[in-house]
Amino acid sequence: MIVLGINAYHGDSSACIIKKGYLIAAVEEERFTRVKHWAGFPKNAIQYCLKEANVSLNEVSHIALNRNPKANIFQKFIYLFKQRPQIQMIKDRFKNSLKIGSIAEIFEQEFGIKPNAKSHFVEHHIAHLASAFMVSPFDNAAVVSVDGFGDFVGSMWGIGNNNRLFIKDRIYFPHSLGLLYLAITQYLGFPNYGDEYKVMGLAAYGKPILVDQMKDLVHLKSEGRFELNLKYFTHYLKGAAMTWNGKPTMGPVFSTALESLLGKSRKAGEDIEPIHENIAASLQALYETALFHILNHVYSKTKNNILCLAGGCGMNSVANGKIFDKTPFTEVYIQSAAGDAGGAIGAAFYVWNDVLKQKRQFVMNHSYWGPQFTNEEIRDILNSRKELQSNKFSLTRFESKKELCKKIAIEIASGNVIGWFQGRMEWGARALGNRSILANPCDDRMKDILNRKIKKRESFRPFAPSILQEEVSKYFEKSYPDPFMIKVYPIKREKRKEIPAVTHVDGTGRLQTVSKKDNPLYCQLISEVKKVTGVPIVLNTSFNENEPVVCSPSEALDCFFRTKMDVLVLENFFIKRNG
Repeated sequence: MIVLGINAYHGDSSACIIKKGYLIAAVEEERFTRVKHWAGFPKNAIQYCLKEANVSLNEVSHIALNRNPKANIFQKFIYLFKQRPQIQMIKDRFKNSLKIGSIAEIFEQEFGIKPNAKSHFVEHHIAHLASAFMVSPFDNAAVVSVDGFGDFVGSMWGIGNNNRLFIKDRIYFPHSLGLLYLAITQYLGFPNYGDEYKVMGLAAYGKPILVDQMKDLVHLKSEGRFELNLKYFTHYLKGAAMTWNGKPTMGPVFSTALESLLGKSRKAGEDIEPIHENIAASLQALYETALFHILNHVYSKTKNNILCLAGGCGMNSVANGKIFDKTPFTEVYIQSAAGDAGGAIGAAFYVWNDVLKQKRQFVMNHSYWGPQFTNEEIRDILNSRKELQSNKFSLTRFESKKELCKKIAIEIASGNVIGWFQGRMEWGARALGNRSILANPCDDRMKDILNRKIKKRESFRPFAPSILQEEVSKYFEKSYPDPFMIKVYPIKREKRKEIPAVTHVDGTGRLQTVSKKDNPLYCQLISEVKKVTGVPIVLNTSFNENEPVVCSPSEALDCFFRTKMDVLVLENFFIKRNG
């Protein structure tokens, strides 16, 4: 049996494919359309997954979607009766639901054939839970999803046992910690879909001195529950103006009452002042209090020390790094696409395991599930590029990856910035050593160099360290492995001056552990860097310039040529900018 999983008509549209219970491929549509967080139907992602699995659409047995328009229908009617939201909000939601409900017809429109597969509509947060638990190494775990909204739910928790999920509680619309974070993100002048991570980075510069004032935004209840104080929000009656076809957008969700509480909102492009830093810090502290309120309740009910966490809020790496300190959980699994893109995997594995009653046999211990390119394909692309025919660049092909790694280690130690393109592209928001920009973490100028040469992003956003797994305890206060770069931990005080380029202003780093088992080539490169610098770490940031992470060699070349990157490595090919 073959299961195709998709996240469609929602932010971070994506697809994956399962064959005989094993994940074969997974990719976000944005990597093909080159539009960040692309929403709509993931046609290109589906085509790639089918090609990678070497199957046709007619050979797919089941199609799983991470949405179920019929879920929680009773709660929806009660809400409509009590709250009487604006008619446009109802129309927008109904229109989006119709697209999901007619998915077979959409396949026929896009591919010219109507699939023989059975369609399964998996409730949004159940898909989130499955996206963590069903691919985790654990047979039994507490499972929690914290998100914006999906199928009228903002949060859900339960128990995962073997190939089943048992749901214990839901927090229904209009209450959501994701919505809380979104509202303050917009208030702080970050209007784009997915900008919450910027606020998380900004929070380290401020002090949480406004927490008491901001507590009125969300009220914590018994049994791990919470409620938003709706006077500060508009989504519950007006909805949020959203577009889910192409570039996703969301209109403002905070009310004038929030400005009465915190002062005038910041407009995009205005200077960031200390008050904005303090609001960001206070939001992060408030969110963490609410998250740990949920998690500690879940532990008290399950008595299970293993946690599988998902949902868009599962990408809050700062909070994730405090779970071991703030809760009794001793094992935590969060896969690299914890947000809505991961719903494709969740829906697919939920159908495979829970619906079809198949045994679990797959563990996601790395995130390299996207397209890859051979040296021959890359050679042909290089031969077609006129830019490389000038004397501005030198081109070398290395026969040995070991020798290539030695060369790149010297370049990194010399202060050069490297575009590193190897193997299969990463699944999820993080570049994890296959589509990465690499640099020397010991150079205290490197953050400014990267922002000036390539990234052109806000100066308050940190860069991440990739470190050999066996060396973590020497540099970080926590040594729990994290190949997905989804937890932030304090760097040991005595090591912070040694690696300033990856040490955030609060002394933390967003850790990626690298092992020979998970990524042997990246592990080899960092080992060579250690031989040259004495430090088993490289600075790692995503291979892009205010766009989705590069997918193809052509996109990597485009990024290289339009920025001031020093070196580009495409598999065995080494390209250096002269002068």
